[in-house]
Amino acid sequence: MERSFSEQGQYAGKASRPDMPEGYGLLDADDGSGLIPWAWVDEQAHKSRNYWIGTTRPDGRPHAMPVWGVWLNGMLYFGTDRLSRKARNIVANPEIVVHLESGDEAVVIEGVAEEVTDSSTLKLIDDASEAKYNFRPDANNVGNLTYVLRPRVVFAWKETDFPGGATRWRFRDD
Repeated sequence: MERSFSEQGQYAGKASRPDMPEGYGLLDADDGSGLIPWAWVDEQAHKSRNYWIGTTRPDGRPHAMPVWGVWLNGMLYFGTDRLSRKARNIVANPEIVVHLESGDEAVVIEGVAEEVTDSSTLKLIDDASEAKYNFRPDANNVGNLTYVLRPRVVFAWKETDFPGGATRWRFRDD
C-alpha cells in the first residue's frame, strides 16, 4: 500500500516500502511499526552535522566525501570549492546520493545537484550555516559553489526496527 503525504505544501511524495530482496523480510506497509513519518526524516536531515556526498567521476569510479550543509524546506544545501573533486564530478554528472551520519538511523537521499545562484537564497543558506556551525561562508569567494539537492528518492530506516519501518519516498515518477 502506498501513502501520499503533504506537509506545509512543500512535499508531494509517496511513501512505501523500498524494493529489497525477499531475504530482508520486509513487511507490508501497514504491518510492523508501519512506515516512518516524513517528520522523522526531516528532523534527522535538519540536525545532521555532516552529510556524505556520493558522486561519480567521469571515468565511472565512485567518490564520497563528507560536507557541512543545511536542510531547509525539504532540500539539502551544501557548498564546495569549484575545483574540488566533488564539484568537478557534479559538473560531469549531477546525479548524487547523500547519506546522513548514522547507519543505525539511516536517511539516504538521491537526486540531482543544482547550483544555487540566487542571492536571496544564498543569504538564507549563509544565515542557516552561521547559526548551525558558527561559520559563515564567504559569499565573495569566487571559488565557492553552493548546490541544492532536491530529493527524488529518499530511503529511511531505524536499525532497532528494521525491517518493520523501512520506508521509501518517491518525489517524481521517474
